[in-house]
Amino acid sequence: MALRLKERLGKKFDEEIRFFKGMMQGPKTVGSIVPTSSITARKMASVINLNSGLPVLELGPGTGAITKAILGRGVKPENLVAIEYSTDFYEHLVRLYPRVRFINGDAFDLDKTLGDLKDQTFDSVVSAVPLLNFPMQARIALLESLLDRIPAGRPVVQISYGPVSPIIARPERYHIQHFDFIVRNIPPAQLWIYRRT
Repeated sequence: MALRLKERLGKKFDEEIRFFKGMMQGPKTVGSIVPTSSITARKMASVINLNSGLPVLELGPGTGAITKAILGRGVKPENLVAIEYSTDFYEHLVRLYPRVRFINGDAFDLDKTLGDLKDQTFDSVVSAVPLLNFPMQARIALLESLLDRIPAGRPVVQISYGPVSPIIARPERYHIQHFDFIVRNIPPAQLWIYRRT
């Protein structure tokens, strides 16, 4: 029991060191000071429809906290496509979850990054891209590109740390829903859902 606890704590410490290192190397690519909490990750993964038969797209998996929750929800590893910008995080994730299809690339250039999957329809999108680090026009363009890749009515769930939606309202193009405010996250996290009706 004590050995198992020691291993878990050691793994958690390694994850946080890796996250901190990633933040120092590329502060624009990391949105928080520590990895996403398991509570937040599970809430984000809860939007996935396991019966759709479609793969799930994850953006910004970082150290893998949300990836773990998506797999824990019941998504088969081969049905998860995850785009990670940081090469260090990407290499860590490939070792951690070898059957997940990780792509080392830029979420803001999805056609190029997805390559042969650029025309794939996904069930939903789970995103931890630090949107507040990018201009509003880039955020809107990313969202609309994501909404083009999922069926109408299916969600893009986004984590953010600001008090309002990180993407401005465009009611004629998409609908915004405040999904949750999670205090048990450092810093406390806002979850937003975007859909086309």
